[in-house]
Amino acid sequence: MPRETIAITIDDLSAFTKALRNSLLQMEKPPGHAKMLALVAKAAGYDNYQHLRAAKPTAPKLPGSKKLDRALRTFDAGIMIRWPKQTAVQGLCLWVFWAALPPRADLSEKEVNAILKAGHSFGDHALLRRSLIDHRLVSRTKDGKTYRRIEQQPPPDALHLIGAV
Repeated sequence: MPRETIAITIDDLSAFTKALRNSLLQMEKPPGHAKMLALVAKAAGYDNYQHLRAAKPTAPKLPGSKKLDRALRTFDAGIMIRWPKQTAVQGLCLWVFWAALPPRADLSEKEVNAILKAGHSFGDHALLRRSLIDHRLVSRTKDGKTYRRIEQQPPPDALHLIGAV
């Protein structure tokens, strides 16, 4: 099960570290994981760790964003880690690579491959390149030497995905 990321904002770092240090000095032995979470939450101004978790802001969901959620799960730290099974999700994920290509510029196959290789980790840049062409996000000359991003307005889900990745 993936770990839940919880961000906290500490308004006064000095007061936070003093409170945490004082709590640690009162203990005979180092605290365990759960106790340390509780101490950090308390020093940050929460009643306990559960209070911190409950106060975590949730990201707004887009209506009908099941496809977007699936697309987001294929990326880790801005890198595509796997190719999705569903064609609709594949098409949505390709917008991230479309956005990485420079607008209104002719590119060689080698330049396109370099951009695609930098954006994924599953080792199939040719699949991505062909899919970009099949989904009409990139055009290429008949001899395959020159590639060009097709300028268009991405759909709302694609804009959200591009921003999130």
